[in-house]
Amino acid sequence: MSESLLEEEYQDLVETVREFAREVVAPVSYQHDVEHSFPSEVVAQMGELGLFGLPFPEEYGGMGGDYFALALALEELGRVDQSVAITLEAGVSLGAMPVYRFGTEAQKEEWLPRLTSGANLAAFGLTEPEAGSDAGGTRTTAQLEDGAWVINGAKEFITNSGTDITALITVTAVTGELPPKEASGAPRKEISTILVPADTPGFTAEPAYNKVGWNASDTHPLSFKNARVPEENLLGERGRGYANFLSILDEGRIAIAGLSTGAAQGCVDECVKYAKERRSFGKPLSEYQGVSFKIARMQARAHQARLAYHHAARLMLAGQPFKTEAALAKLIAGEAAMDNARDATQVFGGYGFINESLVARHYRDSKILEIGEGTTEVQLMLIGRSLGL
Repeated sequence: MSESLLEEEYQDLVETVREFAREVVAPVSYQHDVEHSFPSEVVAQMGELGLFGLPFPEEYGGMGGDYFALALALEELGRVDQSVAITLEAGVSLGAMPVYRFGTEAQKEEWLPRLTSGANLAAFGLTEPEAGSDAGGTRTTAQLEDGAWVINGAKEFITNSGTDITALITVTAVTGELPPKEASGAPRKEISTILVPADTPGFTAEPAYNKVGWNASDTHPLSFKNARVPEENLLGERGRGYANFLSILDEGRIAIAGLSTGAAQGCVDECVKYAKERRSFGKPLSEYQGVSFKIARMQARAHQARLAYHHAARLMLAGQPFKTEAALAKLIAGEAAMDNARDATQVFGGYGFINESLVARHYRDSKILEIGEGTTEVQLMLIGRSLGL
């Protein structure tokens, strides 16, 4: 689907976010990357634009839009700054969306207006030292004692978990045992999700990681030492935490695919501009067929990625099954971003190895797009299963 075929409200959103990305985000992107600083002023302005509320109803402070609108916004932000884009993506799809999908009315009224406005951020604490792709290996525990959940354990690689405006962490934890699926099998872990306010005693966001990329994105390991929250902070049905999270991931893969498409397209945009300006052996790089062919292949990847996430989003909005298509979109777009970043760095030559160059930042940033929210191998596994393999 071409951008020109978007409905008017989507097209207006794309143009608004594209202008914001160019005029507000891009000028400070390099500074925040070098300083490893969270772009608080940019996040605040995204909140004012309503971006954190895009897919939520107006009754909770949202914009009344949908997940496709979020993915389109992420594509535009991803063109110029993946750290800013992932802050929005994680704040919405991993932070606020679980509360909206599975929360009680009281939980929604308490948290969603703060999250949809961008005044506060929420994070989702799933990954652990021994539970990443195998989230069923969760070891963090939550036990009921005198009307409160007492949480002990550790999480890692958690986005938006330690900023000045982080207000909530949704934590997956083992809350008991389930009967074995087979008579001779072992008991299974009962995994539930629990809302933990960021100021809860016993909860600590440990020092931030020194990452390869996404340097302006906030990412921490977390620890829970007898962190107590009320029993009513259970999010959704007890024992359904893992299943609920998997459904959140299916939606999130569409959003990540939008972000990845933006990164892939951003590399194309930079290369087209550079190839026309840079001269070698007396003529612009754009006149060399080897360079123009490389950029043409980059554009083909970005176009394919865009079609893939548009298709998955349309299926989701139509109420049709979209799990496989979301996995396809995430796989295609993540690889497109990484492949385009590599080729863009080659087109730029030595300048592509200087962090001040946007393509250099895309080269460092894009690798995580093949890992986070489901690795490439997990996507291949899901696609294979859909084929009956």
